[in-house]
Amino acid sequence: MTFRLSSDAMRLAIPALSLTLLLAAVFWLQPRAMSYVGLNLLFNLAVPIALATIAQMIVMAVNDLDLSMGAFVSFVACVTATFLRDAPVIGVLILAGAIATYAALGVVIYLRNLPSIVVTLGMSFVWGGLAVLLLPAPGGQAPDWVRWLMTVKPPLAPMAIVASIVIAAVAHLLVMRSSLGVLMRGIGGNQRSVERAGWSIVGARASAYGLAGLFAVLAGIALVGLTTSADANIALRYTLLSIAGVILGGGEFIGGRVSPIGAVIGALTLTLAGSFLSFLRISPDWQIGAQGAILIIVLALRLMLNRLEKREKRR
Repeated sequence: MTFRLSSDAMRLAIPALSLTLLLAAVFWLQPRAMSYVGLNLLFNLAVPIALATIAQMIVMAVNDLDLSMGAFVSFVACVTATFLRDAPVIGVLILAGAIATYAALGVVIYLRNLPSIVVTLGMSFVWGGLAVLLLPAPGGQAPDWVRWLMTVKPPLAPMAIVASIVIAAVAHLLVMRSSLGVLMRGIGGNQRSVERAGWSIVGARASAYGLAGLFAVLAGIALVGLTTSADANIALRYTLLSIAGVILGGGEFIGGRVSPIGAVIGALTLTLAGSFLSFLRISPDWQIGAQGAILIIVLALRLMLNRLEKREKRR
Protein backbone atom coordinates (compact mmCIF):
# COMPACT_ATOMS: atom_id res chain seq x y z
CA MET A 1 0.00 0.00 0.00
CA THR A 2 2.84 2.36 0.83
CA PHE A 3 4.50 1.77 -2.52
CA ARG A 4 1.28 2.39 -4.43
CA LEU A 5 0.76 5.72 -2.70
CA SER A 6 4.33 6.82 -3.34
CA SER A 7 3.96 5.81 -6.99
CA ASP A 8 0.78 7.88 -7.35
CA ALA A 9 2.49 10.83 -5.71
CA MET A 10 5.43 10.48 -8.08
CA ARG A 11 3.05 10.33 -11.04
CA LEU A 12 1.86 13.82 -10.07
CA ALA A 13 5.18 15.20 -8.86
CA ILE A 14 6.94 15.03 -12.24
CA PRO A 15 4.35 17.00 -14.27
CA ALA A 16 3.95 19.49 -11.39
CA LEU A 17 7.71 20.01 -11.29
CA SER A 18 7.82 20.44 -15.07
CA LEU A 19 5.09 23.10 -14.97
CA THR A 20 6.77 24.91 -12.07
CA LEU A 21 10.17 25.03 -13.78
CA LEU A 22 8.65 26.18 -17.05
CA LEU A 23 6.61 28.87 -15.31
CA ALA A 24 9.69 30.09 -13.43
CA ALA A 25 11.60 30.28 -16.72
CA VAL A 26 8.80 32.33 -18.31
CA PHE A 27 8.76 34.73 -15.35
CA TRP A 28 12.52 35.10 -15.59
CA LEU A 29 12.35 35.88 -19.31
CA GLN A 30 9.31 38.14 -19.00
CA PRO A 31 8.71 39.48 -15.44
CA ARG A 32 5.56 41.30 -16.58
CA ALA A 33 3.89 37.92 -17.01
CA MET A 34 3.82 37.61 -13.21
CA SER A 35 0.44 39.33 -12.94
CA TYR A 36 -3.28 38.66 -13.35
CA VAL A 37 -3.27 39.89 -16.94
CA GLY A 38 -0.01 38.11 -17.72
CA LEU A 39 -1.21 34.75 -16.41
CA ASN A 40 -4.45 35.18 -18.32
CA LEU A 41 -2.52 35.67 -21.57
CA LEU A 42 -0.17 32.75 -20.84
CA PHE A 43 -2.95 30.23 -20.17
CA ASN A 44 -5.62 31.73 -22.41
CA LEU A 45 -6.05 28.61 -24.55
CA ALA A 46 -5.50 26.11 -21.73
CA VAL A 47 -9.17 25.31 -21.06
CA PRO A 48 -10.08 23.67 -24.41
CA ILE A 49 -6.74 21.82 -24.45
CA ALA A 50 -7.34 20.57 -20.90
CA LEU A 51 -10.85 19.35 -21.81
CA ALA A 52 -9.57 17.57 -24.92
CA THR A 53 -6.77 16.02 -22.87
CA ILE A 54 -9.27 14.65 -20.34
CA ALA A 55 -11.32 13.22 -23.23
CA GLN A 56 -8.24 11.49 -24.62
CA MET A 57 -7.28 10.26 -21.15
CA ILE A 58 -10.66 8.55 -20.69
CA VAL A 59 -10.20 6.69 -23.99
CA MET A 60 -6.66 5.73 -23.00
CA ALA A 61 -7.96 4.46 -19.65
CA VAL A 62 -9.62 1.56 -21.50
CA ASN A 63 -6.43 0.89 -23.51
CA ASP A 64 -7.60 2.65 -26.67
CA LEU A 65 -6.33 5.70 -28.53
CA ASP A 66 -8.41 8.36 -30.27
CA LEU A 67 -6.83 9.82 -33.42
CA SER A 68 -9.97 11.76 -34.31
CA MET A 69 -9.88 14.11 -31.32
CA GLY A 70 -8.69 17.17 -33.22
CA ALA A 71 -11.15 16.72 -36.09
CA PHE A 72 -14.02 16.09 -33.68
CA VAL A 73 -13.27 19.23 -31.63
CA SER A 74 -13.11 21.20 -34.90
CA PHE A 75 -16.53 19.80 -35.90
CA VAL A 76 -17.98 20.77 -32.53
CA ALA A 77 -16.51 24.25 -32.91
CA CYS A 78 -18.23 24.62 -36.29
CA VAL A 79 -21.56 23.46 -34.83
CA THR A 80 -21.15 25.87 -31.92
CA ALA A 81 -20.41 28.86 -34.16
CA THR A 82 -23.37 28.14 -36.43
CA PHE A 83 -26.27 26.05 -35.14
CA LEU A 84 -25.69 26.52 -31.42
CA ARG A 85 -25.90 30.28 -31.90
CA ASP A 86 -28.62 30.64 -34.53
CA ALA A 87 -30.69 27.53 -33.76
CA PRO A 88 -29.80 26.35 -30.22
CA VAL A 89 -32.21 23.41 -30.14
CA ILE A 90 -30.86 21.96 -33.38
CA GLY A 91 -27.32 22.63 -32.20
CA VAL A 92 -27.88 20.76 -28.94
CA LEU A 93 -29.43 17.82 -30.82
CA ILE A 94 -26.45 17.67 -33.19
CA LEU A 95 -23.98 17.68 -30.30
CA ALA A 96 -25.99 15.04 -28.44
CA GLY A 97 -25.95 12.90 -31.58
CA ALA A 98 -22.19 13.35 -31.83
CA ILE A 99 -21.76 12.13 -28.24
CA ALA A 100 -24.01 9.15 -28.98
CA THR A 101 -21.91 8.38 -32.05
CA TYR A 102 -18.80 8.40 -29.87
CA ALA A 103 -20.44 5.92 -27.49
CA ALA A 104 -21.40 3.72 -30.45
CA LEU A 105 -17.78 3.73 -31.60
CA GLY A 106 -16.72 2.23 -28.29
CA VAL A 107 -19.25 -0.57 -28.74
CA VAL A 108 -18.25 -1.27 -32.37
CA ILE A 109 -14.54 -1.34 -31.52
CA TYR A 110 -15.15 -3.89 -28.77
CA LEU A 111 -17.71 -6.14 -30.47
CA ARG A 112 -15.82 -6.34 -33.77
CA ASN A 113 -12.40 -6.43 -32.05
CA LEU A 114 -11.16 -3.57 -34.22
CA PRO A 115 -8.04 -1.47 -33.56
CA SER A 116 -9.16 1.82 -32.05
CA ILE A 117 -6.40 3.64 -33.93
CA VAL A 118 -7.77 2.54 -37.31
CA VAL A 119 -11.42 3.26 -36.46
CA THR A 120 -10.77 6.69 -34.97
CA LEU A 121 -8.41 7.59 -37.81
CA GLY A 122 -11.22 6.83 -40.25
CA MET A 123 -13.66 8.85 -38.16
CA SER A 124 -11.30 11.82 -38.26
CA PHE A 125 -12.04 12.12 -41.99
CA VAL A 126 -15.78 11.90 -41.28
CA TRP A 127 -15.69 14.65 -38.64
CA GLY A 128 -13.39 16.75 -40.82
CA GLY A 129 -15.73 16.41 -43.80
CA LEU A 130 -18.75 17.39 -41.73
CA ALA A 131 -16.88 20.40 -40.40
CA VAL A 132 -16.05 21.54 -43.93
CA LEU A 133 -19.70 21.15 -44.96
CA LEU A 134 -20.75 23.37 -42.07
CA LEU A 135 -18.05 26.00 -42.55
CA PRO A 136 -16.24 25.81 -45.91
CA ALA A 137 -14.42 29.00 -44.88
CA PRO A 138 -13.59 30.42 -41.45
CA GLY A 139 -16.58 32.20 -39.98
CA GLY A 140 -19.53 31.87 -37.68
CA GLN A 141 -19.85 33.54 -34.31
CA ALA A 142 -19.67 32.38 -30.71
CA PRO A 143 -22.93 32.34 -28.75
CA ASP A 144 -23.08 35.23 -26.31
CA TRP A 145 -23.28 33.01 -23.23
CA VAL A 146 -20.23 31.01 -24.32
CA ARG A 147 -18.24 34.17 -24.97
CA TRP A 148 -19.23 35.57 -21.57
CA LEU A 149 -18.33 32.33 -19.78
CA MET A 150 -14.84 32.17 -21.30
CA THR A 151 -14.02 35.86 -20.78
CA VAL A 152 -15.41 36.37 -17.27
CA LYS A 153 -12.80 37.64 -14.78
CA PRO A 154 -12.84 35.94 -11.35
CA PRO A 155 -11.41 38.07 -8.53
CA LEU A 156 -8.42 35.97 -7.44
CA ALA A 157 -7.14 34.15 -10.53
CA PRO A 158 -7.74 34.22 -14.30
CA MET A 159 -10.64 32.21 -15.68
CA ALA A 160 -8.26 29.77 -17.41
CA ILE A 161 -6.67 28.76 -14.10
CA VAL A 162 -9.98 28.58 -12.21
CA ALA A 163 -11.56 26.50 -14.98
CA SER A 164 -8.54 24.17 -15.12
CA ILE A 165 -8.84 23.51 -11.38
CA VAL A 166 -12.54 22.77 -11.75
CA ILE A 167 -11.89 20.45 -14.72
CA ALA A 168 -9.20 18.57 -12.79
CA ALA A 169 -11.46 18.18 -9.74
CA VAL A 170 -14.47 16.97 -11.74
CA ALA A 171 -12.38 14.56 -13.82
CA HIS A 172 -10.70 13.22 -10.67
CA LEU A 173 -14.06 12.47 -9.09
CA LEU A 174 -15.38 10.82 -12.26
CA VAL A 175 -12.32 8.72 -13.10
CA MET A 176 -10.70 8.01 -9.74
CA ARG A 177 -13.61 8.04 -7.27
CA SER A 178 -16.77 6.95 -9.08
CA SER A 179 -17.73 3.33 -9.73
CA LEU A 180 -17.70 4.00 -13.49
CA GLY A 181 -14.15 5.33 -13.27
CA VAL A 182 -13.00 2.28 -11.33
CA LEU A 183 -14.66 0.06 -13.93
CA MET A 184 -12.97 1.91 -16.82
CA ARG A 185 -9.55 1.65 -15.23
CA GLY A 186 -10.24 -1.98 -14.40
CA ILE A 187 -10.93 -2.67 -18.08
CA GLY A 188 -7.65 -1.03 -18.96
CA GLY A 189 -5.82 -3.04 -16.33
CA ASN A 190 -7.39 -6.48 -16.76
CA GLN A 191 -10.50 -6.71 -18.91
CA ARG A 192 -10.97 -10.44 -18.40
CA SER A 193 -11.11 -10.09 -14.63
CA VAL A 194 -13.73 -7.35 -14.91
CA GLU A 195 -15.78 -9.51 -17.26
CA ARG A 196 -15.55 -12.52 -14.94
CA ALA A 197 -16.78 -10.34 -12.09
CA GLY A 198 -20.04 -9.91 -14.00
CA TRP A 199 -19.66 -6.36 -15.27
CA SER A 200 -20.81 -5.41 -18.76
CA ILE A 201 -17.77 -4.55 -20.86
CA VAL A 202 -19.98 -3.24 -23.67
CA GLY A 203 -21.78 -0.85 -21.36
CA ALA A 204 -18.58 0.31 -19.71
CA ARG A 205 -16.85 1.00 -23.01
CA ALA A 206 -19.90 2.82 -24.37
CA SER A 207 -19.96 4.95 -21.22
CA ALA A 208 -16.23 5.67 -21.47
CA TYR A 209 -16.44 6.78 -25.08
CA GLY A 210 -19.61 8.74 -24.41
CA LEU A 211 -17.94 10.54 -21.50
CA ALA A 212 -14.92 11.27 -23.69
CA GLY A 213 -17.24 12.66 -26.34
CA LEU A 214 -18.86 14.93 -23.75
CA PHE A 215 -15.51 16.41 -22.68
CA ALA A 216 -14.52 16.84 -26.33
CA VAL A 217 -17.78 18.70 -26.99
CA LEU A 218 -17.02 21.00 -24.07
CA ALA A 219 -13.54 21.56 -25.53
CA GLY A 220 -15.00 22.67 -28.86
CA ILE A 221 -17.49 25.00 -27.20
CA ALA A 222 -14.77 26.53 -24.99
CA LEU A 223 -12.49 27.01 -27.99
CA VAL A 224 -15.15 28.99 -29.87
CA GLY A 225 -15.76 31.07 -26.77
CA LEU A 226 -12.10 32.13 -26.87
CA THR A 227 -11.67 32.58 -30.62
CA THR A 228 -15.20 34.03 -31.21
CA SER A 229 -15.44 32.13 -34.53
CA ALA A 230 -14.67 28.71 -35.97
CA ASP A 231 -12.86 26.93 -38.76
CA ALA A 232 -12.92 23.34 -40.02
CA ASN A 233 -9.22 23.02 -39.14
CA ILE A 234 -9.21 25.05 -35.95
CA ALA A 235 -8.30 22.19 -33.59
CA LEU A 236 -6.46 19.62 -35.70
CA ARG A 237 -3.40 19.89 -33.44
CA TYR A 238 -5.49 18.80 -30.48
CA THR A 239 -5.05 15.14 -31.38
CA LEU A 240 -1.32 15.18 -30.66
CA LEU A 241 -1.62 17.77 -27.90
CA SER A 242 -4.17 15.67 -26.03
CA ILE A 243 -2.03 12.54 -26.25
CA ALA A 244 1.08 14.46 -25.17
CA GLY A 245 -0.85 16.05 -22.30
CA VAL A 246 -1.92 12.65 -20.95
CA ILE A 247 1.61 11.27 -21.18
CA LEU A 248 3.14 14.39 -19.62
CA GLY A 249 0.61 14.07 -16.81
CA GLY A 250 1.73 10.58 -15.86
CA GLY A 251 -0.66 8.51 -17.97
CA GLU A 252 0.36 5.40 -19.89
CA PHE A 253 -0.88 3.75 -23.06
CA ILE A 254 -1.76 0.47 -21.36
CA GLY A 255 -2.84 -0.76 -17.97
CA GLY A 256 -5.51 1.83 -17.23
CA ARG A 257 -2.89 4.00 -15.53
CA VAL A 258 -4.07 7.59 -15.81
CA SER A 259 -4.09 10.71 -13.68
CA PRO A 260 -6.80 13.35 -14.30
CA ILE A 261 -5.02 16.02 -12.26
CA GLY A 262 -1.74 15.18 -13.96
CA ALA A 263 -3.43 15.33 -17.38
CA VAL A 264 -4.66 18.88 -16.72
CA ILE A 265 -1.19 19.86 -15.51
CA GLY A 266 0.22 18.34 -18.70
CA ALA A 267 -2.20 20.42 -20.78
CA LEU A 268 -1.16 23.56 -18.89
CA THR A 269 2.49 22.71 -19.48
CA LEU A 270 1.97 22.33 -23.22
CA THR A 271 0.06 25.62 -23.34
CA LEU A 272 2.83 27.38 -21.44
CA ALA A 273 5.52 25.81 -23.61
CA GLY A 274 4.28 27.76 -26.63
CA SER A 275 4.65 31.08 -24.79
CA PHE A 276 8.04 30.07 -23.41
CA LEU A 277 9.37 29.25 -26.88
CA SER A 278 7.98 32.52 -28.21
CA PHE A 279 9.82 34.44 -25.50
CA LEU A 280 12.99 32.64 -26.60
CA ARG A 281 12.25 33.96 -30.10
CA ILE A 282 12.18 30.48 -31.59
CA SER A 283 10.55 30.36 -35.00
CA PRO A 284 7.02 28.89 -35.04
CA ASP A 285 8.32 26.33 -37.55
CA TRP A 286 10.57 24.92 -34.82
CA GLN A 287 8.18 25.23 -31.89
CA ILE A 288 6.42 21.90 -32.47
CA GLY A 289 9.78 20.14 -32.50
CA ALA A 290 10.82 21.97 -29.34
CA GLN A 291 7.60 20.90 -27.62
CA GLY A 292 8.41 17.34 -28.62
CA ALA A 293 11.86 17.71 -27.06
CA ILE A 294 10.28 18.87 -23.80
CA LEU A 295 8.02 15.80 -23.88
CA ILE A 296 10.99 13.46 -24.43
CA ILE A 297 12.92 15.03 -21.55
CA VAL A 298 9.99 14.60 -19.15
CA LEU A 299 9.44 11.00 -20.26
CA ALA A 300 13.13 10.22 -19.81
CA LEU A 301 12.99 11.63 -16.28
CA ARG A 302 9.91 9.58 -15.48
CA LEU A 303 11.52 6.42 -16.85
CA MET A 304 14.55 6.97 -14.63
CA LEU A 305 12.40 7.43 -11.55
CA ASN A 306 10.31 4.34 -12.40
CA ARG A 307 13.46 2.25 -12.58
CA LEU A 308 14.59 3.57 -9.22
CA GLU A 309 11.22 2.64 -7.73
CA LYS A 310 11.49 -0.90 -9.12
CA ARG A 311 14.95 -1.30 -7.58
CA GLU A 312 13.69 -0.13 -4.19
CA LYS A 313 10.75 -2.52 -4.45
CA ARG A 314 13.05 -5.48 -5.10
CA ARG A 315 15.03 -4.62 -1.99
